[in-house]
Amino acid sequence: MRLEDIWLRYHRRGSWVLRGVDVRIGPGETAVVLGRNGVGKSTLLQVAAGVLRPGRGRVTDRPARVGWVPERFPADQPFTVARYLTGMARVSGLGSAAADEAVSSWIDRLGLSAFRSVRLPELSKGTAQKVGIAQAMLRPPGLLVLDEPWEGLDAATRELVPELIDEVLTDGGAVLVSDHRGETVRLPGARRWLVADGMVTEETPSADEAFAVVEVAVPAARVAGTVARLRAEGHQVLRVRSDAPPTPPGDPEAGYDAVVVEQAAGEAR
Repeated sequence: MRLEDIWLRYHRRGSWVLRGVDVRIGPGETAVVLGRNGVGKSTLLQVAAGVLRPGRGRVTDRPARVGWVPERFPADQPFTVARYLTGMARVSGLGSAAADEAVSSWIDRLGLSAFRSVRLPELSKGTAQKVGIAQAMLRPPGLLVLDEPWEGLDAATRELVPELIDEVLTDGGAVLVSDHRGETVRLPGARRWLVADGMVTEETPSADEAFAVVEVAVPAARVAGTVARLRAEGHQVLRVRSDAPPTPPGDPEAGYDAVVVEQAAGEAR
């Protein structure tokens, strides 16, 4: 897909939010959209998804199936979770049986089973965001567009988002995602589009700026000291998991935790 010389403003005499944007993304690629608040990141994503039409320029080779997840899911709709998702599945072209199967699968996967009969306006922001993710994935999208998808999600679902992105890429789709939480460090190899002054430039990290995400197993009693040492050495600790890996043979009571860190490439030791 390519955005060719895109210009967009919201009012006829208003200032241009996007100016001469020309970027492309291919199958199996991810681009992270970066920039300060108010510079046009969400506008760029909406143009890519087909939600907004540019005043000038054109979007070419957009995949037929686009999954769009806005920053805030529009929950002010008079439907239950199950009815809304079923309707979206049918709109996407799924038959009745396939729609029911897809809806049940995503409700289970995203932990929405207890909310099947709850109306959308009654959901919390995080639960509504899960519904937004589900509707985007009911049919495998050729392009998945995510605007701050981690916002308001619980820890388990935040962990799931990179998996969903990887599944789209594996199927030959492309992904555009914005993120101010720093979660996209877990998307190795993603391109970086910087939005500033209405224009988009692609950042190319140099070799000494390359990063990897590394998971290190340490005894539970040493987690605090290990985290402190890693941070002192300049590594970013993303999270600590206490459910893996299993306790090693011969030390049944020690207990191990997994410390997940962002680490500059070539620094592993």
